[in-house]
Amino acid sequence: MKVIQANEVGKYIKDGSTIAVEGFIGSGVAESIHQGLGEYFLEHKRPKNLTLMHAAGIGDGIDKGMNHYAHKGMVKRIIGGHWAMAPMLKPLVENNTIEAYNFPQGVISHLFRAASSKQKVFLSKVGLGTFVDPRYQGGKLNKKTTLDLVNVVNIFDEEYLAYSVPSIDVAILRGSFSDKDGNISFEDEALTLEAFSMATAVHNNGGIVIVQVKEIKENESFKPKSVKIPGFMVDYIVCAKSKEHHKQTYATHYNEAFTNGGNLSEKLIAGKLDERKLIARYACRYVPNDAKVVNYGIGMPEAVAKVIKTEHPNLESKLTATIEPGTIGGTPLTGLDFGVALYPDAIIDQSYMFDFYDGGGIDIAFLGMAQCDKDGNINVSKFGNKIAGAGGFINISQNTKHLVFCGTFTAGKLQVEIDDEVKIISEGKNHKFVESVEQITFNGKLAFEKGQIVHYVTERAIFELTEKGLCLVAVSKGIDIKKDILEQMEFTPEIAENIEILGEEYF
Repeated sequence: MKVIQANEVGKYIKDGSTIAVEGFIGSGVAESIHQGLGEYFLEHKRPKNLTLMHAAGIGDGIDKGMNHYAHKGMVKRIIGGHWAMAPMLKPLVENNTIEAYNFPQGVISHLFRAASSKQKVFLSKVGLGTFVDPRYQGGKLNKKTTLDLVNVVNIFDEEYLAYSVPSIDVAILRGSFSDKDGNISFEDEALTLEAFSMATAVHNNGGIVIVQVKEIKENESFKPKSVKIPGFMVDYIVCAKSKEHHKQTYATHYNEAFTNGGNLSEKLIAGKLDERKLIARYACRYVPNDAKVVNYGIGMPEAVAKVIKTEHPNLESKLTATIEPGTIGGTPLTGLDFGVALYPDAIIDQSYMFDFYDGGGIDIAFLGMAQCDKDGNINVSKFGNKIAGAGGFINISQNTKHLVFCGTFTAGKLQVEIDDEVKIISEGKNHKFVESVEQITFNGKLAFEKGQIVHYVTERAIFELTEKGLCLVAVSKGIDIKKDILEQMEFTPEIAENIEILGEEYF
């Protein structure tokens, strides 16, 4: 194990290397190393033609994390689970400067683990029927991306996707502290992610493992269970240049509640009744009596979690929230803190969380809904030139027993007034219920065939997935079905014989 500076890392990475990059938004991100690599490339024009792999979105949506690699010639290919947090990479994709793939977050997490044992192919049903399926786009994001990294195979009369498992040359990881032997402890890290899998994959491939820490504790011995990366796997250690480069998340320097057990004593403010809160109230009605495990997506579903906590304490007490990077229990946070929770019950490796998800462990999931079409397909991953990425959405939506997609009926300057009924004051300029989604992130037909229960909840209408696609089953009091619903859709849904009117109990 050798201690080096962040601005020296570029010396040790060969041109054309495949690099595993750890992180979830800002958690677990080796910011000093990434910044140092970007600066080294600008000065020395190497290392170049890199292939980068990351399971989750890494960045602050401005200039941190993966944004440090947005230099022409530095990167050849990126295989990412989520892209929206690194907007500086967008022009490289749009201009066909780099090869770009978007695979499900859980699949990439599992690819790192598969690479540890030198498997050549990883089999999964996750991604079938979506844009990741090679019969659609194969996860390719532009014309320059031509190499097929996923194929359809038939085993025992069942279809699977066969994902190519990479050989990884470099892992860029982060832990809390190192001892004199390079053992890496994680006691202050909000997440553990797939650090051990990445380190193992690279070590077994004869590559180099580089870890950023806050401090090297020469005279201390760590508790074995706090060590996530054993010293024999670590080649280089970089001490963070400042506290700003080693925050628990991009929003929080350090909060002991991210890593410790306890109870949240503060009460959340219920807030006024607006369209977000109304959607959340409607969504809560679908929680099954026997539900135990729930997943809340980012965006509108965050309001569902808040309503359950503030208005349904009995419901909250029986539900355990989970977040895809490995957080179980506690109070999930939002924004740049998303992925962590206050006083979690447990924090497990991301790959194990996706084992749980892929096996159907979630009872109900509340997810976002950017675009929906007549077949019940959902798009949350690509809009025109905007590449958001799927993240864990595909894993979760394909394997959860009951799905509730949440979103406003239209988008763009929508104004709604809620009193004793719902009034549309100003209609949104963009339709969300379209003839065909731009990209299939969730396949409605496959979900129905598998027996999943699916609802689509808005502030004015609720739809249910049927064999024929969407069926209108409930309407808010005050809403005109023809004017406010059907005329704002690019297709005509099925309409239930007895439409429920949603009224006072929700207002």
